[in-house]
Amino acid sequence: MSPLAGKTALVTGASRGIGRAIALRLARDGARVGVHYGGNAEAAERTVKAITEGGGEAFAVQTRLGVPGDAEALWAAFDEHADGLDILVNNAGILGGRIPFAEVTEATYDEVFAVNTKAPFFIVQRGLSRLRDGGRIINISTRFTHGARIPELTAYAMSKAALDSLTATLAKELGPRGITVNAVGPGSTNTDMNAARLATEEGRAAIAALSPLNRVAQPEDIADIVAFLASDDARWVTGHWIDASGGSML
Repeated sequence: MSPLAGKTALVTGASRGIGRAIALRLARDGARVGVHYGGNAEAAERTVKAITEGGGEAFAVQTRLGVPGDAEALWAAFDEHADGLDILVNNAGILGGRIPFAEVTEATYDEVFAVNTKAPFFIVQRGLSRLRDGGRIINISTRFTHGARIPELTAYAMSKAALDSLTATLAKELGPRGITVNAVGPGSTNTDMNAARLATEEGRAAIAALSPLNRVAQPEDIADIVAFLASDDARWVTGHWIDASGGSML
């Protein structure tokens, strides 16, 4: 039997990149997947189509995150397709650009925190009545909250560090219900977020050299870790931040 058969999952930011890979993998493992997207309906529909053509079940959920009422709108859209949830993956996030510390504006800072920190907080809070006992919450963080410091990504790293703190707190809060909560910290991955750096041979080589495995991470590398955390095999793992950077901090 598929490990996630009979389960319902929601992946935010699932139309592209890591989120898309996670949605595809969870569906392959048997979950019915809600594919959340902010504005790119065509990309979301391609993800849904890829899942259904592979024999899985999926539905698209459109909501803009980082604005007032986003969590309520997300769950209202989700409720049109499902009557409960087993796996929540808070993947949607923005970088906010690589900006020198002295040049970060309040508007940029507020937007980064609204999408990366505030949205997951209230998505979980408003979604708890839907999340079944024994469920899973998996937050997509970053390696930049542990060890690696890049001044041009200060606001981004801070927003994800807050998500790491939320992860540990929720693990303790929701443990009595058998719900596990973990964070996954990717390094530089082959997604649109890193497209500019990966556009040149020099950039690709530099990113690959960060890992002792000497290659650039693919979205599927992260998705496989998420799939483990979503499965019953990870039932005794909670409150953890998992380095998913290919050992780049060694």
